Amino acid sequence: MQIGLLTDAFDHLSLTQTLAWCAERDLYSVELGTCGYSGTPHANLAELSASSEARSALLSEIADHGLKLGALNASGNPLHPNTDISDKHAAGMRDTVKLAQELGVAKVVAMSGTPGGPGGGNWPVFAGGAWLPDMEGLWDWQWENAIKPFWSEFSTWSASVAPDVTVCLELHPGTAIYNSESYHQLREVTGPNVVVNLDPSHFWWQGMDPITVINDLPGAIGWSHGKDTLIRADRMATIGALDYLWPRAADQMSWHFAAVGGGHSTEYWVGLIAALQAGGYDDTISIEHEDPNLTSEAGVQASLDGLRAALSA
Repeated sequence: MQIGLLTDAFDHLSLTQTLAWCAERDLYSVELGTCGYSGTPHANLAELSASSEARSALLSEIADHGLKLGALNASGNPLHPNTDISDKHAAGMRDTVKLAQELGVAKVVAMSGTPGGPGGGNWPVFAGGAWLPDMEGLWDWQWENAIKPFWSEFSTWSASVAPDVTVCLELHPGTAIYNSESYHQLREVTGPNVVVNLDPSHFWWQGMDPITVINDLPGAIGWSHGKDTLIRADRMATIGALDYLWPRAADQMSWHFAAVGGGHSTEYWVGLIAALQAGGYDDTISIEHEDPNLTSEAGVQASLDGLRAALSA
């Protein structure tokens, strides 16, 4: 198993500088943001899609630094009720899938998206907390009217235009597909080219055990992010996991993302990696930096050290 980096963390550095930083530390691969929520600091989707010379130059520069291009990241909201946003994000995802096929990259990281509700409007509505009587049935409505139609079609389309590419959905609360149960339902209407990007950080703060989640997804994990979560027990006891003012200052939150090892022990990460391997995943753990207490360089280095400690153990 290898270690890579989602390079959005280094949006203050050029691609060349980022690759040099990674090469100096013997990372294996890079994951480049192309559209959606990414600021796309290191990959111009339109230019790469239009020019074989640009694609060759990108691959050559990465290879010249002793690295591989492990994945493209097209995470956004293709189900947004504001069609100006959903159309843009969905088009970016499609262009990214086609670009991945051209580049010989097997993995595209994405998110399922979040639709609106039956009342209309331009604001996404997450069904994960729709418990009150006047909210019940929200998931079913979203499933029939947005989630199932989009993803069944997208899976079929992707398989036809990019048969060597797998779309890896990050199970992220706030998006429609955010846990193993919702993924299993999605998989009933998609092909095997729609799998999971396993990011354990999103499970810890919900009270879920990432290892148990991994065990519930045998053969369905196509990519993995390396990111931890720090739980502040005193704040969790008062605020809980669902904080309506998130993000607060780090010391005021009941939880926040952390570098690998900043929330859970090396021993836990050893078990998590072993579970990934036992479930058939033996690819890359791509570091994603979102630790509010560390700079980009310090946070990525801390995650790199944490992952190497777990892998060596």
